[in-house]
Amino acid sequence: MNLLQRVTRCKLRTKFAVPIALLLITGIMTTSWYMITRQEESFRRELETSGETMVHIIAKNAESGVLFETKYELKDLLSILPSFEAFTYANITNKEGVLLAELGKWDDKKISIKRAKPNKETGIDASHDFFIRTIDGKEYIEYNHPVISYKEQLSRENLGMTGGFDKSTSPNVVTERIGNIRLILSLKTVNESIADARRTAILMALTVLFLAILILTLFVKAITKPVKKLVEVTDQVSKGDLDIEVEIKQHDEIGQLANTFNKMISSLRESRLEIEEYNRNLEEKIVERTVALEEAQAQLIQSEKISAIGQLAAGVAHELNNPLGGILGYAQFALEKMKKRAANGDDSDELKGYIQYLTHIETQSRRCKAIVQNLLRFSRSSRTTEFVETDINQIIEDTRTFVEHQLHMKQITLVVELEPTIPKILANPGQLQQVFTNLIINAMHASPTDTQITIKTHFSPAVGEFDGAVEIQVIDEGEGIPQEIQKKIFEPFFTTKEVGKGTGLGLSLSYGIIREHGGEIRVDSAPGEGAKFTITLPVQKLSDNTDISPKEILTPEKSG
Repeated sequence: MNLLQRVTRCKLRTKFAVPIALLLITGIMTTSWYMITRQEESFRRELETSGETMVHIIAKNAESGVLFETKYELKDLLSILPSFEAFTYANITNKEGVLLAELGKWDDKKISIKRAKPNKETGIDASHDFFIRTIDGKEYIEYNHPVISYKEQLSRENLGMTGGFDKSTSPNVVTERIGNIRLILSLKTVNESIADARRTAILMALTVLFLAILILTLFVKAITKPVKKLVEVTDQVSKGDLDIEVEIKQHDEIGQLANTFNKMISSLRESRLEIEEYNRNLEEKIVERTVALEEAQAQLIQSEKISAIGQLAAGVAHELNNPLGGILGYAQFALEKMKKRAANGDDSDELKGYIQYLTHIETQSRRCKAIVQNLLRFSRSSRTTEFVETDINQIIEDTRTFVEHQLHMKQITLVVELEPTIPKILANPGQLQQVFTNLIINAMHASPTDTQITIKTHFSPAVGEFDGAVEIQVIDEGEGIPQEIQKKIFEPFFTTKEVGKGTGLGLSLSYGIIREHGGEIRVDSAPGEGAKFTITLPVQKLSDNTDISPKEILTPEKSG
């Protein structure tokens, strides 16, 4: 693992703290080293300057003492030196090196290092300074400064001059080295001061560094703490906990990030609730659709049963039609024989009874034959719809004979109000009879006992290009149809009846038949006020020049 990979794996706090700490340490150490170096130079320069000043002063004042070799004067001159803390040793010698005066103790044999310091001064009065280190490790500075004598030389020609001062006639000054002053100062105090200063600087540097690192740690913690919170919340959100929020009350970029993150969590929470709600609704829809499909399947099965029953009824009706025809024929033949006997003068009560019985047999046979014929007509089905000239009133009368017995069993009165002037229309009689039967049966199921169902027909005359229309109304006194259900009653398989009592196909098929005839069907109802179904069928006239049979005329839906 290289350095870059290790750095990338470090925590954010480490990435912040380590570089800044290194910069602080480097800066503080560099500054401290520079300050200590400058302070050491300052201390040493101050000592050197003090030593040079003292040795210059002594050399200046020692001229007469050295010149006349006045030792007590020179000792008195050196006596002021012990007042300086760094003073170690001093002596004054003449130009031949004879010791004239000394103060302090010094042994040249103990010198381990004696190194001359750079000196830019030249000439007879130039001093020479040395750095000294003794065998025991002590450090000193040695100053060697000459004692100079200044002599004025005057020429005899100038001794009596009174005419003013002239530079050309000024006395000549002659300098001569007459001795030497040696001064040794200890660096102990300076080194101790430098060491104290170094310790103080290092201590201050460490203190500043500690405070800087402490402040840096707090600063980095203040920065990384909200980031850590964001990481914790992100981890909780990744586990699916969307009820948590980032509690960061800051107005900087991190605060903006926290607010944005909270908004994101809120959006995710709302999305999850929507998805859960959608899933619940979807489950409910699936359950509803499953139930609806099961009911539709049951209704389809029931419809197939009804269709099978219709086919069976058609077969039974067809089989009954011939016996009924025979019964009717024999009844009519016997009735005719009986009437001839009565015409020949037989007026017995027995003969009259037979005639009455045969008349009832004929009447009921005709009625049974009409019912069977209607049943056969109702059960017929075809894939193509054939339209013929049809008398609506007659279809209603035929339907009446077909359903009148059921209405009588339920004690419901059927009132028929037919307008006699209604023209014939192009329609399929069997399909219209099926529609009227469905409407009457539905009205019967919705009507209580001792009520009536009314069937009305009405003709709306032609206006302009409108050829007129026939209206058929089926009115009951039942419970009525709620407003919210009226929009669904013509949908396939929709029924308000119990399972097994209705397929939900009657009104849907009726709606399709009426639309196929180019008409419309509508309902007007209110709860508790019964229901009124109105069928409007257009009147279509045949052209006199047409060669098309009425049976071949189809509705616009079929022809398009």
